[in-house]
Amino acid sequence: MVMKETEHESFWKGNFGDEYTDRNRCGEMMIACRVGNLAKCLSRADYIHSSLEVGSNIGYNEIALQKLYPTICMDVVEINEKAAKECSLIQNVNVHNTSIYNFEADKQYDLTFVNGVLIYIDSDKLEKVYEKLYSYSRKYILIIEYYNPVPVEVNYRGYNGQLCKRDFAGEMLEKYKDLELLDYGFIYHKDKAFPMDDFNWFLLLKK
Repeated sequence: MVMKETEHESFWKGNFGDEYTDRNRCGEMMIACRVGNLAKCLSRADYIHSSLEVGSNIGYNEIALQKLYPTICMDVVEINEKAAKECSLIQNVNVHNTSIYNFEADKQYDLTFVNGVLIYIDSDKLEKVYEKLYSYSRKYILIIEYYNPVPVEVNYRGYNGQLCKRDFAGEMLEKYKDLELLDYGFIYHKDKAFPMDDFNWFLLLKK
């Protein structure tokens, strides 16, 4: 069943999503930072043969994952058409240009993950996204997001109601009792080796 488009979906499908894509282009140094940080996040995981990213933008994480796991097969869900088209140019990436609410798959992946996406999801739709991450994961779920112990809205580039920090991993651990917190950490913008935005990350194991 196709859901009616939410305000957040329209926001990211349109001009703002296009501008975000252009604003966040990066060079080889930033790719190296993503490789380094994903290597840390997944250091306790087995070899990843397949992955599903929700909200891939133009696929920098997929480029990084290929460097870590050369034989990996990757699917991504990306709502913005401009970003999805660019991501589709990456080898071994199957792009689904749709909303995560409408995405359906007939398989599971070694890893499902999000990187700076859950913060933009409507609070009343989060459980639907959690269910997608959980049900399509064969073994691991990686959450890389802004963290706060309780939900708190943050003004985002002059827009209210578009970004909310909360304990996404904690909510998933509470919801799905067969998930285990395998590892967690913090990505710091002043890291001398792999500087990126300030994010907390959580690697969950599906038992």
